[in-house]
Amino acid sequence: MLMICYNKCGTCRKAKKWLEEHGISFTERDIKTENPTAAELKKWQKQSGVEWRKFFNTSGRLYKENNIKDRLKEMSDKEIVELLASDGMMVKRPVLITGDKVLIGFKENEYETLLNQ
Repeated sequence: MLMICYNKCGTCRKAKKWLEEHGISFTERDIKTENPTAAELKKWQKQSGVEWRKFFNTSGRLYKENNIKDRLKEMSDKEIVELLASDGMMVKRPVLITGDKVLIGFKENEYETLLNQ
């Protein structure tokens, strides 16, 4: 299991704590120092079943400064992937990858459902 996260992110810390409390081992990758690639993002989007707009860190500085919310309507999937891959801080976190399943963000009930199968 791989968790893509940012150590200063409160949501990432909550997700890590939850995994640790449930005795679930994982490998951690820092999203700021090792950006997700376009190929990874495409694969994760397909595995997650989540639309592209859900991959954005909407509370992030870059998202707000670049008015991404309004720009998304006009962007192609290719442009969206390139933008997300350009800076890891654009991506909502944590990203949890296990087998062929991917979770974006942290919702305890989603973690429980995925990991108790």
